[in-house]
Amino acid sequence: MSTDQPANGIAANIENGTVSLGMLDNTYSPTVIEFVGELGLDFVWLDFEHGGPDPWDGPTVENLLRAAERSGIEPLVRLPASKPTLVRKALDLGVRTVLLPRVETAEEVRTAVTSGRFQYDGGAGDRGLAAPRARRWGLADDYIETADAESLVAVTIETRAAVENIDAILDVPELGFVFIGPFDLSVSLGHPGDIDHPEVLAAVETVRSSAVTAGVPVGGIGYDIEDAMEKAQNGYDLLHLGSTTGAVKTAVDGWLDAFDVDRAISDPASQEERF
Repeated sequence: MSTDQPANGIAANIENGTVSLGMLDNTYSPTVIEFVGELGLDFVWLDFEHGGPDPWDGPTVENLLRAAERSGIEPLVRLPASKPTLVRKALDLGVRTVLLPRVETAEEVRTAVTSGRFQYDGGAGDRGLAAPRARRWGLADDYIETADAESLVAVTIETRAAVENIDAILDVPELGFVFIGPFDLSVSLGHPGDIDHPEVLAAVETVRSSAVTAGVPVGGIGYDIEDAMEKAQNGYDLLHLGSTTGAVKTAVDGWLDAFDVDRAISDPASQEERF
């Protein structure tokens, strides 16, 4: 019995040289996830480091994944730690793109990437073989080969140590991509919240240029559309464009700014015309 799923959209875009565009859903709502997929975004960021459900809560995570699968958007799931057991758990639930936070050494990255592979760098991987949801409970054909081809284990570069070790990290075989986290970088570099500080900007550029030179895909935050366009032209492969709550805030602020309260309560003639 074949239960083939569409290819991992992020992996396919990287292969095709297309920039993936996505947003953070910080409501962790299956409805929102399904809806933004219908709108045509490539990925939805589910951040289990800074919020959301416990990644060990399989049924809750599965419902978020089902919503994404329904509308064809790829879930990008950031785990709260780079532990191999968490990587394996997420992949077995059906996540195909795992993002690890606060990694600092190549050894840590290699361990995590290996834990997401059945075969790794010409040898044995360290992923457990069972019949979980990712395998369609044992019904999927060619599961081992497909899972290795479609799964991405990626890392966030967001500490001083990670920047210092960036060349070694980028040299880890089969690393999915690196994502630059400027806000945590600003904290690690001693300038909390000042993402425009010269030292923070220099660290971001070090990671970007090193990744481009090494041929490793790189992701980042697009602060507005002009910034996103500039980043796309400078080698970024994934761009995080905003969040659910940010989009709602923009819409509601626009409504409130456009509504003329003084006119509404001081023009009785216009009110009479409506009745």
